[in-house]
Amino acid sequence: MNVQSNTYTFIYSAVMIIIVALALSVTSISLKSRQEANIELEKKQKILASFGIDCKRDEATKLYDQYIKKSYAIDYNGDIIEGVNGFDVDLEEEMRKPVEERKYAVYEAEKDGQKIYIFPVRGKGLWGPIWGYVALKDDFNTIYGVTFDHKSETPGLGAEITTKDFQQEFVGKKIFDDTHNFVSVIVTKAGKADPNDPHQVDGLSGATLTSKGLSDMLYNSLKAYVNFFNKMNKN
Repeated sequence: MNVQSNTYTFIYSAVMIIIVALALSVTSISLKSRQEANIELEKKQKILASFGIDCKRDEATKLYDQYIKKSYAIDYNGDIIEGVNGFDVDLEEEMRKPVEERKYAVYEAEKDGQKIYIFPVRGKGLWGPIWGYVALKDDFNTIYGVTFDHKSETPGLGAEITTKDFQQEFVGKKIFDDTHNFVSVIVTKAGKADPNDPHQVDGLSGATLTSKGLSDMLYNSLKAYVNFFNKMNKN
């Protein structure tokens, strides 16, 4: 075959594309199990971090098994869905469904003699999704701790939701008012939170939209658990 011909160039290019595509496909398949394992470990780290257990990735499974006593899913009515492990619930996928059809994950932990309940939350920041976990005391009202993460918030501004200093502001805040109405926690403009208000935390300077997104995320995500909270408080 004439290597200078257009036919040769076309065939050569086609063969190279096929070879490269196959190589990428094989690499992706071979790394998939490792990627899934890393995602699982990171998820366990975040759940643990929500109630103050910081650990390295290779310690996550051991500590998760030590502290997390139960993991299950509930429906919108607050009833446990039999046979569903909460860890397997993908909140991003569930949010594509109508609220009443979603599954909601619940994690029960024990730390220092206290029972703690952890709930995943997800919403929208300025540039992309934000998510995290909120840990409540067993009164289903008082925040024990939180952890937040993001995909693409602005470094030094909205991205500060991942810092411990910011997350520490939520500890001890309440999601119900004195008459047991669900109000969540509002992230105000920076410096505007009333220190005596159990439902407010200071927002981030220069990140008003991220702060609002975080407020919306907490309200919408935790509201879905209100029926569960009420049922648990009656037990």
